[in-house]
Amino acid sequence: MKAVSFRDDEFRKSGKCGWSNSCVEVAIRPNIAVAVRNSNDPAKTVVTFTPTEWSAFIHGVKNGEFELS
Repeated sequence: MKAVSFRDDEFRKSGKCGWSNSCVEVAIRPNIAVAVRNSNDPAKTVVTFTPTEWSAFIHGVKNGEFELS
């Protein structure tokens, strides 16, 4: 995948994070890429996924593939 840069204002975090900074932030550019970063250190590593990879991940989460039981 070609490198894609995201602006800080494109990232959002879940409303369930409340006022905590210990969250994962996500930026989505439909049909281009999805970026994920740690809200504690947003300037550090940003992991980027293709829309297909992101869709597979979300599908897995919804189907319980990552449960820690």
